[in-house]
Amino acid sequence: MSDTILGLAIIASIFMGYFISVALIITPFYKSKANNYLSLSLFLIASLIFIGLLDKNYIVFTFVDNIVLDLLLAPIIFSYFLVHINHPLLKRNIYKWLYGPFIISILLEISIYFSDYLLNLHKSFFELIMNVKDLSSIAFNLFLIFYGRKLILNSKNITESKRRWLLKFNFFIICVFLSFMLAFVEEYIFNSSYIFIILWLLIGFFFWWFLYNGIFRLQVIVQKEEIHEYLNSKKTLKTIEKKKISNTTSSKIVSQLYKLMEEEEIYKDPLLSRLDLAKKLDTNEGYLSKIVNQEINKSIIQFVNEYRIEAAKRLLQDAVFNKYSIEAIGMEAGFKSKSAFYSSFNNNVEMSPGAYRKLQKTS
Repeated sequence: MSDTILGLAIIASIFMGYFISVALIITPFYKSKANNYLSLSLFLIASLIFIGLLDKNYIVFTFVDNIVLDLLLAPIIFSYFLVHINHPLLKRNIYKWLYGPFIISILLEISIYFSDYLLNLHKSFFELIMNVKDLSSIAFNLFLIFYGRKLILNSKNITESKRRWLLKFNFFIICVFLSFMLAFVEEYIFNSSYIFIILWLLIGFFFWWFLYNGIFRLQVIVQKEEIHEYLNSKKTLKTIEKKKISNTTSSKIVSQLYKLMEEEEIYKDPLLSRLDLAKKLDTNEGYLSKIVNQEINKSIIQFVNEYRIEAAKRLLQDAVFNKYSIEAIGMEAGFKSKSAFYSSFNNNVEMSPGAYRKLQKTS
């Protein structure tokens, strides 16, 4: 009974891997060069698990099982990291050699396949080659994954949000490789695979869950960056209606505050706090809150969010940004989370951002 449940759980994990890999390719929201590599990586991980379930009594399945797919997996995951950090290695000829070990592995396996089943020659020699190949595979994978981690940490071409995601993904890939290594150790020493099954189930389901949520979050970050780059490229064409300062607003601090919002657009910083504003205005939090409340009749968070909402409304009105998710637009406007964006937008506009976008399309 327990074996049946474990088997079904593993099969479910495999199908989840295939589902996510296909969704990354066919869903317009996720389409990108980086996600093509990610999709293939997930497909290979699911395939490695699936191959492990095959009946090795069949020659074809034995051949497929012996091909070291992880020699292909590591370069593809490494390529995924390179695309995200825009590393120049992608354009160098040496990059193509990353797939060399996998091609060599296939050629070796073909020669062993024909030797065992047709010629039956030099069996011990080929077994030695296979052992060397397995050890080389482990070393090659670990090198690429840890080297990829180093490149991510040192990259200056990515935001901290993207860096955190890539480092988390890198960590889980390390966990996957370690789980397979433990499986080999368990099989050779204890002639068992029970611990490995439990380990993979724990890592597997959490891995797929993490990807399902994390990939969406990363795509939102990528879209936010694209919006930001587009707005910067069109900055000279951008016309923002400046708020009129009331005649009764004579405070120098409030005038400087308007300037910070309209010229420097500091409201786009999702981590902007009262303390940050106070420091920029050479005052303290308490006095800033008091004077903003007295002269503008709003709290600082209300004042800042109004600018964010106006920025979001401009993006939602522009058909150029229809291909981007509402959450990405909220992030570009300066909101830290989807819930904060929706809540503030509803309170100020009395409709959701999605409804507002639809209204602009029909008007």
